[in-house]
Amino acid sequence: MAILPIRLLGTPILRQQTVPVQSVDAEVQKLIDDMIETMHNAEGIGLAAPQVGRSECLFVVGISELLEDMAEDLQTKLPDQPMVFINPEITWESEAEEEFEEGCLSIPDIRESVLRPESIQITYRDRNMQKHSRTADGILARVIQHEYDHLEGVLFTDHISAFRRTILKRKLAEIARGNTRANYPVQPV
Repeated sequence: MAILPIRLLGTPILRQQTVPVQSVDAEVQKLIDDMIETMHNAEGIGLAAPQVGRSECLFVVGISELLEDMAEDLQTKLPDQPMVFINPEITWESEAEEEFEEGCLSIPDIRESVLRPESIQITYRDRNMQKHSRTADGILARVIQHEYDHLEGVLFTDHISAFRRTILKRKLAEIARGNTRANYPVQPV
């Protein structure tokens, strides 16, 4: 397994829509393993293919370390970690929304409150191309939505107010120029 450099804000692939995965061959299996290793190395809880410079429609999620902070009913519903989502589609979102502070490995040192649906329904394929349909709540729903956005070329900063984006403009520009520090390998524009 390899640790891949994470692409920073301003890298064109972060704004592009991904391409569906047709089959999971050895190359895609290696990509999945490398993404999981990269996510863990960066102490992240999710990572999408565009963040490592790839156009495949897939992301990984690993929220095991957050278990102790979760409500007991959410802990028991949590599937085995890490999870692999290939060609996902969010098919339902709750009307109830929740605001929560988010960050992103592609935008180091920026955290902002984002309003998202509390619950979602998602269909996807796992790394063996087996189809699944799952309802997700709480932090799992939030991480899935955040990573799903990456597959659509959307960043969490797109969900914050224009006022907050204006305040962050200089910091975001510095990140896009590669003037940032991270505790993991990054690849600026």
